[in-house]
Amino acid sequence: MKTTKISIIGAGSVGSATAFALVNHGLASEIVIVDINAKKAEGEAMDIVQGQVFVSPVNVRSGTYSDTKGSDIVIITAGLAQKPGETRIDLVNRNIEIYKQMIPEIASNNPDSILLVVSNPVDILSYVTYKLSGFAAERVIGSGTVLDTARFQSILSQEFGVDARNIHANIIGEHGDTEIATWSLATIAGLTIEQYCRNIGLEFPEEHKNEITDAVKNAAYEIIDRKGFTNYAVALAITHIVKVILRGENSILTVSTLQSGAYGLEDVYISVPTIVTRSGVKQVVEVPYSQQERHDLKVSADTLKAILDSSNL
Repeated sequence: MKTTKISIIGAGSVGSATAFALVNHGLASEIVIVDINAKKAEGEAMDIVQGQVFVSPVNVRSGTYSDTKGSDIVIITAGLAQKPGETRIDLVNRNIEIYKQMIPEIASNNPDSILLVVSNPVDILSYVTYKLSGFAAERVIGSGTVLDTARFQSILSQEFGVDARNIHANIIGEHGDTEIATWSLATIAGLTIEQYCRNIGLEFPEEHKNEITDAVKNAAYEIIDRKGFTNYAVALAITHIVKVILRGENSILTVSTLQSGAYGLEDVYISVPTIVTRSGVKQVVEVPYSQQERHDLKVSADTLKAILDSSNL
């Protein structure tokens, strides 16, 4: 019987919550947690193991890069947070130096693995991981705007009193300030937002759309302002991506992937609807967004490229 091994690089708030979520979903038979702070990784593994009687059998342990060998998926949550007064370029360059040491270690121990990058800025670090690993782009995936899309659906669900799973609405672009809410193709039960509002007799002015878009963009900031970090929702988003990969679901997700012509984008990691399979990325799905949304997507891509061009990669 084939076992499934997942390694998590980084035992911080996101990495530890992800390990816990993966255990609860029964997606792996072995989970290895690696962190520069070995005691922290060991403590997180111990804490989860002591509840193993309540979940499906899984071997959770801490380790080093060599212990990750043979992983089906390596989830990368390690990275530095932005300091007060630090620019995005400063943060990117500090993380690039860490990745220059970390990614070759991961890649050499897991030449056939899929790398799932979560650390922020995720689009930039996904591209850095792709370059440093030497892997085919199909096997280097960023978590992208999967969580942002879920937040968008969740807010619309609350707005209309409809199950979020009946709402199709995506956030595309950078996972960050230039992300785009694709209102032009948002639907509820196959109806556009405008059609649905007419059906239920609800006014839904353009200003309110802008308020919802801002709420999605600022969701993480609002949580960080209250508790200092985000971890639960992103852990669930990561777990969903992992499930899609391991079960070969061929789901369409707004993960961050290397663009090669779709939407007029080249050589940049950015989030657009993408078919994800057991082997990684299958293909980008090019859909007819509005002219303004396509323009904003190009602006978002250019913003990311400018950061990379100014970096020390």
